[in-house]
Amino acid sequence: MSTTQHSVVVTGIGATTPLGGDSASTWEGLVAGRSGVALLTHEWAADLPVRIAAEIAVEPTEIIPRPQARKLDRSAQFALIATREAWADAGFTSRAGEDASVSPDRLGAVVASGIGGVTTLLGQYDILREKGARRVSPHTVPMLMPNSPSANVGLEVNARAGVHTPVSACASGSEAIGYAVEMIRTGRADVVVAGGTEAAIHPLPIAAFGNMMAMSKDNDDPEGASRPYDSDRNGFVMGEGAGVIVLESAEHAKKRGARIYAEAIGQGISADSHHITQPEPSGNGIALALQNLLEQTDLKPDEVMHINAHATSTPLGDIAELKALRKVFGDDTDHMAISGTKSMTGHLLGGAGGIETVASILALHHRTAPPTINLKNLDPEADADIVGGEARPLPGGTIAALNNSFGFGGHNVVLAFRTV
Repeated sequence: MSTTQHSVVVTGIGATTPLGGDSASTWEGLVAGRSGVALLTHEWAADLPVRIAAEIAVEPTEIIPRPQARKLDRSAQFALIATREAWADAGFTSRAGEDASVSPDRLGAVVASGIGGVTTLLGQYDILREKGARRVSPHTVPMLMPNSPSANVGLEVNARAGVHTPVSACASGSEAIGYAVEMIRTGRADVVVAGGTEAAIHPLPIAAFGNMMAMSKDNDDPEGASRPYDSDRNGFVMGEGAGVIVLESAEHAKKRGARIYAEAIGQGISADSHHITQPEPSGNGIALALQNLLEQTDLKPDEVMHINAHATSTPLGDIAELKALRKVFGDDTDHMAISGTKSMTGHLLGGAGGIETVASILALHHRTAPPTINLKNLDPEADADIVGGEARPLPGGTIAALNNSFGFGGHNVVLAFRTV
Protein backbone atom coordinates (compact mmCIF):
# COMPACT_ATOMS: atom_id res chain seq x y z
CA MET A 1 0.00 0.00 0.00
CA SER A 2 1.20 3.51 -0.80
CA THR A 3 2.41 5.62 2.12
CA THR A 4 1.14 8.79 0.43
CA GLN A 5 -1.43 10.64 2.52
CA HIS A 6 -4.19 11.83 0.18
CA SER A 7 -6.25 14.94 0.88
CA VAL A 8 -9.95 14.18 1.32
CA VAL A 9 -12.91 16.35 0.30
CA VAL A 10 -16.70 16.23 0.57
CA THR A 11 -18.53 16.24 -2.76
CA GLY A 12 -22.05 15.01 -1.92
CA ILE A 13 -24.56 15.35 0.91
CA GLY A 14 -27.81 13.51 1.66
CA ALA A 15 -30.20 13.26 4.58
CA THR A 16 -33.64 12.25 5.73
CA THR A 17 -34.54 13.56 9.17
CA PRO A 18 -37.32 14.71 11.48
CA LEU A 19 -36.98 18.14 9.84
CA GLY A 20 -37.20 17.11 6.20
CA GLY A 21 -36.91 14.38 3.61
CA ASP A 22 -33.64 15.68 2.18
CA SER A 23 -30.61 17.76 3.15
CA ALA A 24 -32.04 21.06 1.84
CA SER A 25 -35.24 20.88 3.87
CA THR A 26 -33.32 19.65 6.90
CA TRP A 27 -30.91 22.59 6.66
CA GLU A 28 -33.83 25.00 6.25
CA GLY A 29 -35.39 23.59 9.41
CA LEU A 30 -32.14 23.86 11.35
CA VAL A 31 -31.53 27.48 10.36
CA ALA A 32 -35.16 28.37 11.12
CA GLY A 33 -34.89 26.80 14.58
CA ARG A 34 -37.76 24.41 13.99
CA SER A 35 -38.35 21.44 16.30
CA GLY A 36 -39.02 18.01 14.83
CA VAL A 37 -40.18 16.60 18.17
CA ALA A 38 -43.85 15.72 18.67
CA LEU A 39 -46.15 13.64 20.84
CA LEU A 40 -46.24 9.99 19.77
CA THR A 41 -49.75 9.09 18.63
CA HIS A 42 -49.18 5.34 18.17
CA GLU A 43 -51.38 3.09 20.27
CA TRP A 44 -48.29 1.37 21.67
CA ALA A 45 -47.04 4.64 23.16
CA ALA A 46 -50.09 5.37 25.27
CA ASP A 47 -48.82 3.74 28.48
CA LEU A 48 -45.13 4.60 28.16
CA PRO A 49 -43.54 7.05 30.60
CA VAL A 50 -41.94 8.76 27.57
CA ARG A 51 -44.43 9.58 24.81
CA ILE A 52 -42.42 12.02 22.70
CA ALA A 53 -39.92 11.53 19.88
CA ALA A 54 -38.63 13.12 16.68
CA GLU A 55 -40.07 10.89 13.96
CA ILE A 56 -39.00 11.10 10.34
CA ALA A 57 -40.60 13.91 8.33
CA VAL A 58 -41.10 11.87 5.14
CA GLU A 59 -41.90 8.18 5.42
CA PRO A 60 -39.45 6.06 3.39
CA THR A 61 -42.29 4.11 1.76
CA GLU A 62 -43.24 7.34 -0.01
CA ILE A 63 -39.89 7.12 -1.83
CA ILE A 64 -38.80 3.46 -1.89
CA PRO A 65 -41.12 1.04 -3.76
CA ARG A 66 -43.00 -1.15 -1.32
CA PRO A 67 -41.65 -4.48 -2.68
CA GLN A 68 -38.11 -3.26 -1.96
CA ALA A 69 -39.04 -1.61 1.33
CA ARG A 70 -40.49 -4.88 2.69
CA LYS A 71 -37.01 -6.44 2.45
CA LEU A 72 -35.28 -3.59 4.30
CA ASP A 73 -35.26 -2.61 7.94
CA ARG A 74 -36.31 0.98 8.50
CA SER A 75 -32.70 1.93 9.28
CA ALA A 76 -31.58 0.62 5.88
CA GLN A 77 -34.45 2.45 4.17
CA PHE A 78 -33.23 5.72 5.68
CA ALA A 79 -29.64 4.99 4.66
CA LEU A 80 -30.62 4.27 1.05
CA ILE A 81 -32.65 7.47 0.74
CA ALA A 82 -29.81 9.61 2.11
CA THR A 83 -27.28 7.78 -0.07
CA ARG A 84 -29.26 8.31 -3.26
CA GLU A 85 -29.40 12.03 -2.57
CA ALA A 86 -25.70 12.26 -1.70
CA TRP A 87 -24.66 10.16 -4.72
CA ALA A 88 -26.62 12.34 -7.13
CA ASP A 89 -25.49 15.50 -5.35
CA ALA A 90 -21.88 14.43 -5.93
CA GLY A 91 -22.60 14.34 -9.66
CA PHE A 92 -22.71 10.60 -10.22
CA THR A 93 -25.42 9.55 -12.67
CA SER A 94 -25.49 5.80 -12.02
CA ARG A 95 -23.74 2.99 -10.12
CA ALA A 96 -19.97 2.80 -10.11
CA GLY A 97 -18.77 1.16 -13.29
CA GLU A 98 -21.86 2.24 -15.18
CA ASP A 99 -20.76 5.78 -14.36
CA ALA A 100 -17.24 5.70 -15.79
CA SER A 101 -15.99 8.49 -13.49
CA VAL A 102 -15.65 6.06 -10.56
CA SER A 103 -14.36 2.49 -10.49
CA PRO A 104 -16.21 -0.05 -8.30
CA ASP A 105 -12.86 -1.40 -7.12
CA ARG A 106 -11.95 2.07 -5.81
CA LEU A 107 -15.30 2.77 -4.16
CA GLY A 108 -16.12 2.00 -0.52
CA ALA A 109 -19.10 2.30 1.81
CA VAL A 110 -19.05 2.86 5.58
CA VAL A 111 -22.50 3.35 7.09
CA ALA A 112 -23.05 2.83 10.80
CA SER A 113 -25.95 2.16 13.12
CA GLY A 114 -25.76 2.06 16.89
CA ILE A 115 -28.56 -0.47 17.34
CA GLY A 116 -29.25 -1.92 13.90
CA GLY A 117 -32.51 -3.60 12.90
CA VAL A 118 -34.16 -3.50 16.29
CA THR A 119 -37.68 -2.90 14.93
CA THR A 120 -37.31 -5.86 12.58
CA LEU A 121 -36.02 -8.10 15.37
CA LEU A 122 -38.76 -7.20 17.83
CA GLY A 123 -41.48 -7.14 15.19
CA GLN A 124 -40.63 -10.59 13.87
CA TYR A 125 -40.40 -11.95 17.40
CA ASP A 126 -43.96 -10.75 17.97
CA ILE A 127 -44.99 -12.60 14.78
CA LEU A 128 -43.22 -15.76 15.98
CA ARG A 129 -45.09 -15.71 19.30
CA GLU A 130 -48.48 -14.76 17.89
CA LYS A 131 -48.59 -16.59 14.52
CA GLY A 132 -45.87 -19.25 14.67
CA ALA A 133 -42.51 -19.95 13.08
CA ARG A 134 -43.80 -20.39 9.54
CA ARG A 135 -44.95 -16.77 9.42
CA VAL A 136 -41.53 -15.28 10.25
CA SER A 137 -40.13 -13.41 7.24
CA PRO A 138 -37.25 -15.16 5.43
CA HIS A 139 -35.70 -11.69 5.11
CA THR A 140 -35.44 -11.26 8.89
CA VAL A 141 -31.72 -11.95 9.34
CA PRO A 142 -30.42 -9.73 6.51
CA MET A 143 -32.81 -7.04 7.73
CA LEU A 144 -31.81 -7.07 11.40
CA MET A 145 -28.03 -7.28 10.90
CA PRO A 146 -26.26 -4.09 12.08
CA ASN A 147 -24.34 -4.10 8.79
CA SER A 148 -27.54 -4.23 6.74
CA PRO A 149 -27.65 -0.46 5.97
CA SER A 150 -24.01 -0.39 4.88
CA ALA A 151 -24.38 -3.60 2.87
CA ASN A 152 -27.41 -2.26 1.04
CA VAL A 153 -25.66 1.04 0.37
CA GLY A 154 -22.70 -0.91 -1.02
CA LEU A 155 -25.02 -2.84 -3.31
CA GLU A 156 -26.76 0.37 -4.36
CA VAL A 157 -23.58 2.11 -5.56
CA ASN A 158 -21.58 -1.04 -6.47
CA ALA A 159 -18.84 -0.55 -3.87
CA ARG A 160 -16.04 -3.15 -3.91
CA ALA A 161 -13.15 -1.46 -2.11
CA GLY A 162 -14.70 -2.39 1.24
CA VAL A 163 -18.07 -2.12 3.00
CA HIS A 164 -17.83 -1.53 6.76
CA THR A 165 -20.04 -0.97 9.81
CA PRO A 166 -18.42 0.45 12.95
CA VAL A 167 -20.71 0.12 15.96
CA SER A 168 -19.88 2.50 18.79
CA ALA A 169 -23.29 3.48 20.17
CA CYS A 170 -24.02 7.16 19.58
CA ALA A 171 -20.54 7.79 18.15
CA SER A 172 -21.10 5.24 15.35
CA GLY A 173 -22.01 7.64 12.53
CA SER A 174 -19.00 9.87 13.15
CA GLU A 175 -16.70 6.88 13.51
CA ALA A 176 -17.94 5.63 10.14
CA ILE A 177 -17.06 8.93 8.50
CA GLY A 178 -13.66 9.00 10.19
CA TYR A 179 -12.98 5.46 8.96
CA ALA A 180 -14.00 6.49 5.45
CA VAL A 181 -11.59 9.42 5.53
CA GLU A 182 -8.78 7.05 6.44
CA MET A 183 -9.72 4.66 3.62
CA ILE A 184 -9.10 7.46 1.16
CA ARG A 185 -6.15 9.03 2.94
CA THR A 186 -4.24 5.75 2.96
CA GLY A 187 -5.07 4.90 -0.64
CA ARG A 188 -7.59 2.07 -0.18
CA ALA A 189 -10.28 3.94 -2.09
CA ASP A 190 -10.83 7.02 -4.25
CA VAL A 191 -14.45 7.51 -3.18
CA VAL A 192 -16.35 6.41 -0.06
CA VAL A 193 -20.02 6.79 0.82
CA ALA A 194 -20.21 7.26 4.59
CA GLY A 195 -22.61 8.19 7.35
CA GLY A 196 -24.98 6.96 10.02
CA THR A 197 -28.58 5.82 10.33
CA GLU A 198 -30.95 4.79 13.09
CA ALA A 199 -34.56 3.66 13.45
CA ALA A 200 -35.21 2.79 17.09
CA ILE A 201 -38.47 4.57 17.88
CA HIS A 202 -40.13 1.51 19.37
CA PRO A 203 -41.65 0.85 22.81
CA LEU A 204 -38.81 -1.33 24.09
CA PRO A 205 -35.86 1.06 23.48
CA ILE A 206 -37.96 4.00 24.65
CA ALA A 207 -39.02 2.19 27.83
CA ALA A 208 -35.43 1.08 28.49
CA PHE A 209 -33.91 4.53 27.98
CA GLY A 210 -36.73 6.03 30.04
CA ASN A 211 -36.09 3.68 32.95
CA MET A 212 -32.42 4.62 32.81
CA MET A 213 -33.56 8.22 33.43
CA ALA A 214 -31.71 9.20 30.24
CA MET A 215 -34.70 10.61 28.35
CA SER A 216 -36.83 13.68 28.90
CA LYS A 217 -40.34 12.90 30.11
CA ASP A 218 -41.76 16.31 29.25
CA ASN A 219 -44.71 14.81 27.41
CA ASP A 220 -46.71 18.02 27.82
CA ASP A 221 -44.11 20.08 25.93
CA PRO A 222 -42.64 17.94 23.10
CA GLU A 223 -41.10 20.78 21.09
CA GLY A 224 -39.41 22.23 24.18
CA ALA A 225 -38.22 18.94 25.69
CA SER A 226 -34.75 18.81 24.10
CA ARG A 227 -32.89 21.79 25.55
CA PRO A 228 -29.11 21.44 25.60
CA TYR A 229 -27.26 23.70 28.06
CA ASP A 230 -30.49 24.88 29.70
CA SER A 231 -30.48 24.75 33.48
CA ASP A 232 -33.69 22.72 33.43
CA ARG A 233 -32.61 20.09 30.87
CA ASN A 234 -33.60 16.59 31.94
CA GLY A 235 -32.60 14.13 29.23
CA PHE A 236 -32.52 13.51 25.50
CA VAL A 237 -35.36 13.00 23.03
CA MET A 238 -35.06 10.09 20.60
CA GLY A 239 -34.98 10.83 16.88
CA GLU A 240 -34.64 8.78 13.71
CA GLY A 241 -33.20 9.22 10.23
CA ALA A 242 -29.91 9.16 8.35
CA GLY A 243 -27.14 11.45 7.17
CA VAL A 244 -24.72 10.38 4.43
CA ILE A 245 -21.87 12.13 2.64
CA VAL A 246 -19.69 11.29 -0.35
CA LEU A 247 -15.97 11.61 0.35
CA GLU A 248 -13.30 11.63 -2.34
CA SER A 249 -9.60 12.13 -2.68
CA ALA A 250 -8.98 15.72 -3.77
CA GLU A 251 -7.21 14.43 -6.89
CA HIS A 252 -10.17 12.27 -7.92
CA ALA A 253 -12.68 15.05 -7.30
CA LYS A 254 -10.69 17.60 -9.29
CA LYS A 255 -10.09 15.18 -12.14
CA ARG A 256 -13.81 14.73 -12.70
CA GLY A 257 -14.63 18.40 -12.04
CA ALA A 258 -16.73 17.77 -8.93
CA ARG A 259 -18.17 20.54 -6.78
CA ILE A 260 -16.42 20.49 -3.38
CA TYR A 261 -18.25 21.42 -0.18
CA ALA A 262 -15.34 21.22 2.24
CA GLU A 263 -12.09 19.48 3.09
CA ALA A 264 -12.36 16.55 5.52
CA ILE A 265 -9.34 17.28 7.71
CA GLY A 266 -9.46 14.15 9.87
CA GLN A 267 -10.60 12.69 13.15
CA GLY A 268 -9.65 12.35 16.78
CA ILE A 269 -10.70 9.24 18.69
CA SER A 270 -10.44 8.19 22.33
CA ALA A 271 -12.26 6.22 25.04
CA ASP A 272 -13.25 7.32 28.54
CA SER A 273 -12.85 3.92 30.26
CA HIS A 274 -15.02 5.38 32.99
CA HIS A 275 -18.58 3.93 32.90
CA ILE A 276 -20.76 2.00 30.48
CA THR A 277 -23.32 4.83 30.20
CA GLN A 278 -22.11 7.89 32.12
CA PRO A 279 -19.59 10.33 30.59
CA GLU A 280 -16.36 11.02 32.45
CA PRO A 281 -17.48 14.23 34.23
CA SER A 282 -14.25 16.21 33.83
CA GLY A 283 -14.18 15.68 30.07
CA ASN A 284 -10.72 14.07 30.07
CA GLY A 285 -11.61 11.44 27.48
CA ILE A 286 -13.16 13.98 25.14
CA ALA A 287 -10.14 16.24 25.61
CA LEU A 288 -7.88 13.37 24.55
CA ALA A 289 -9.87 12.95 21.33
CA LEU A 290 -9.52 16.67 20.63
CA GLN A 291 -5.78 16.56 21.34
CA ASN A 292 -5.39 13.55 19.05
CA LEU A 293 -7.17 15.47 16.30
CA LEU A 294 -4.78 18.41 16.64
CA GLU A 295 -1.70 16.19 16.78
CA GLN A 296 -2.68 14.06 13.78
CA THR A 297 -3.79 16.86 11.44
CA ASP A 298 -2.74 20.35 10.44
CA LEU A 299 -5.80 21.91 12.08
CA LYS A 300 -5.08 25.09 14.05
CA PRO A 301 -7.32 26.08 16.99
CA ASP A 302 -7.78 29.61 15.64
CA GLU A 303 -9.31 28.14 12.45
CA VAL A 304 -12.18 26.52 14.36
CA MET A 305 -15.10 28.93 14.21
CA HIS A 306 -17.96 26.47 14.67
CA ILE A 307 -18.70 23.32 16.66
CA ASN A 308 -21.70 21.07 16.23
CA ALA A 309 -21.69 19.76 19.78
CA HIS A 310 -22.87 16.34 20.91
CA ALA A 311 -25.09 18.22 23.40
CA THR A 312 -27.80 15.65 24.04
CA SER A 313 -29.57 17.71 26.73
CA THR A 314 -28.35 15.54 29.61
CA PRO A 315 -27.11 17.21 32.82
CA LEU A 316 -23.65 15.58 32.89
CA GLY A 317 -22.86 15.19 29.21
CA ASP A 318 -23.43 18.75 28.05
CA ILE A 319 -21.05 20.24 30.61
CA ALA A 320 -18.37 17.52 30.30
CA GLU A 321 -18.07 18.35 26.60
CA LEU A 322 -17.59 22.07 27.29
CA LYS A 323 -15.02 21.32 29.98
CA ALA A 324 -13.06 19.29 27.43
CA LEU A 325 -13.12 22.14 24.93
CA ARG A 326 -11.73 24.49 27.58
CA LYS A 327 -9.02 22.01 28.55
CA VAL A 328 -7.75 21.81 24.97
CA PHE A 329 -8.54 25.19 23.43
CA GLY A 330 -8.48 27.46 26.47
CA ASP A 331 -9.44 31.04 25.59
CA ASP A 332 -9.64 30.07 21.90
CA THR A 333 -12.95 28.45 22.82
CA ASP A 334 -14.43 31.96 23.08
CA HIS A 335 -14.51 32.47 19.30
CA MET A 336 -16.11 29.09 18.56
CA ALA A 337 -19.85 29.32 17.85
CA ILE A 338 -21.36 26.18 19.41
CA SER A 339 -24.64 24.71 18.15
CA GLY A 340 -26.70 21.95 19.76
CA THR A 341 -28.79 20.76 16.83
CA LYS A 342 -30.27 17.84 18.80
CA SER A 343 -32.55 20.50 20.28
CA MET A 344 -34.34 20.31 16.89
CA THR A 345 -33.71 16.82 15.51
CA GLY A 346 -33.69 14.88 18.74
CA HIS A 347 -30.91 12.35 19.30
CA LEU A 348 -30.54 9.95 16.37
CA LEU A 349 -28.22 7.64 18.35
CA GLY A 350 -25.95 5.92 15.80
CA GLY A 351 -27.32 8.22 13.10
CA ALA A 352 -26.45 11.39 14.99
CA GLY A 353 -22.90 11.67 13.66
CA GLY A 354 -24.16 11.37 10.10
CA ILE A 355 -26.83 14.04 10.42
CA GLU A 356 -24.60 16.38 12.41
CA THR A 357 -21.73 15.99 9.96
CA VAL A 358 -24.12 17.09 7.22
CA ALA A 359 -25.09 20.06 9.40
CA SER A 360 -21.43 20.92 10.11
CA ILE A 361 -20.49 20.86 6.41
CA LEU A 362 -23.50 22.95 5.44
CA ALA A 363 -22.67 25.41 8.23
CA LEU A 364 -19.29 25.95 6.55
CA HIS A 365 -20.78 25.99 3.06
CA HIS A 366 -23.40 28.60 3.97
CA ARG A 367 -21.24 30.23 6.67
CA THR A 368 -24.09 29.97 9.14
CA ALA A 369 -24.21 28.37 12.59
CA PRO A 370 -27.65 26.90 13.41
CA PRO A 371 -29.24 27.88 16.73
CA THR A 372 -29.68 25.85 19.88
CA ILE A 373 -33.39 26.18 20.55
CA ASN A 374 -35.25 25.99 23.87
CA LEU A 375 -32.35 27.68 25.66
CA LYS A 376 -34.23 29.84 28.17
CA ASN A 377 -31.96 29.66 31.21
CA LEU A 378 -28.30 29.08 30.34
CA ASP A 379 -26.58 26.72 32.78
CA PRO A 380 -23.98 28.79 34.71
CA GLU A 381 -21.45 26.01 34.00
CA ALA A 382 -21.94 26.38 30.24
CA ASP A 383 -18.84 28.52 29.86
CA ALA A 384 -18.79 28.88 26.07
CA ASP A 385 -20.37 30.79 23.17
CA ILE A 386 -23.60 28.85 22.69
CA VAL A 387 -25.58 29.94 19.64
CA GLY A 388 -29.02 30.45 21.12
CA GLY A 389 -32.20 31.89 19.71
CA GLU A 390 -31.33 32.51 16.06
CA ALA A 391 -28.83 31.26 13.50
CA ARG A 392 -25.61 33.25 13.38
CA PRO A 393 -23.33 34.20 10.45
CA LEU A 394 -19.85 32.68 10.45
CA PRO A 395 -16.82 34.72 9.35
CA GLY A 396 -15.21 34.72 5.91
CA GLY A 397 -11.79 33.37 5.02
CA THR A 398 -10.57 29.86 5.73
CA ILE A 399 -12.48 28.45 8.69
CA ALA A 400 -13.05 25.02 10.20
CA ALA A 401 -15.87 23.23 11.99
CA LEU A 402 -15.88 20.30 14.41
CA ASN A 403 -18.55 17.64 14.83
CA ASN A 404 -18.40 15.95 18.24
CA SER A 405 -19.99 12.55 18.90
CA PHE A 406 -19.85 10.46 22.06
CA GLY A 407 -21.46 7.13 22.87
CA PHE A 408 -22.32 4.67 25.64
CA GLY A 409 -19.20 2.70 26.44
CA GLY A 410 -17.13 5.89 26.53
CA HIS A 411 -16.56 6.22 22.77
CA ASN A 412 -15.39 9.69 21.71
CA VAL A 413 -15.06 10.84 18.09
CA VAL A 414 -14.29 14.34 16.84
CA LEU A 415 -14.40 15.13 13.10
CA ALA A 416 -12.96 18.26 11.53
CA PHE A 417 -13.87 19.96 8.24
CA ARG A 418 -12.50 23.11 6.59
CA THR A 419 -13.63 25.50 3.87
CA VAL A 420 -11.87 25.24 0.48
